[in-house]
Amino acid sequence: MTAAWPDPNEYPFAPHYLDVSGGRMHYLDEGAGEPILFVHGTPTWSFLYRHLIHDLRQDHRCIALDHIGFGRSDKPADWGYSFADHARNLAALIDHLGLRSFTLVTHDLGGPISLSYALDHPGNVTRLLLFNTFMWPMTGEFAVPAVGKLFGGPVGRLLYLQLNASARALLPLVYADRAKLTPAIHQQYIAPFARPADRHGMYAFAQQMAAGAPWCARLWERRAALADLPARIVWGMKDPAFGPRYLARWREILPYAELLELPDVGHFPQEEAPAASIGALRGLLAAAKSADW
Repeated sequence: MTAAWPDPNEYPFAPHYLDVSGGRMHYLDEGAGEPILFVHGTPTWSFLYRHLIHDLRQDHRCIALDHIGFGRSDKPADWGYSFADHARNLAALIDHLGLRSFTLVTHDLGGPISLSYALDHPGNVTRLLLFNTFMWPMTGEFAVPAVGKLFGGPVGRLLYLQLNASARALLPLVYADRAKLTPAIHQQYIAPFARPADRHGMYAFAQQMAAGAPWCARLWERRAALADLPARIVWGMKDPAFGPRYLARWREILPYAELLELPDVGHFPQEEAPAASIGALRGLLAAAKSADW
């Protein structure tokens, strides 16, 4: 028997939708108080942040979107799916909800999408929490030589569009403790991409690792604007995708950010270390209200 998707026990949040470029974009809006905006990468969706939202919605307003092509949002075959396209949708959601002075939480390829908003609206993002992510071009020491050739050709199309390899096979590979990815939880990441027609967003994100370099270069040029933002970095140190050199670069960009290294955690601290992730976010919220910042 196929498990329910979304699983109401794991994800008991009311759905909301906004018409944006690409179709209907799903988001959740839980709790009341100072707002926190959660932005996911690939091959995930707002489900990734469920543990944090369960806790933080007690005293904060928690908003988490599903990018077009992911989760409960529409998955068109003929949309652009660039970082710029997703960033415009994110800005549209922020404007629609009238979010002001909010904390931004981002992860994976959500970084280049959401940090563009932080750079464009420095007074509106008041705090920043980063999980294993980036905002610079994937060139030089960060280049993955096979990315452009593989993902731009027929092998990439087969892996992503026909075999659902990103959700089925690649996601478990970036866990440090794969026992924490139970079959039931794994199914919640596979289910949004049940058909080949549902997988264009994942495939396009893989392509953006190379094609999105100009977008990331423009972000990188403006990185100094983030330096004084109250920030924390939570990093899974056994992440085979975004390794120690990524963290070292963030330490250069955010020299005052408090760092939580998780030595036995992979790419998804939200899944492998939810209590530590919640503690880091609550610590950021409390510290940013004090006179220490």
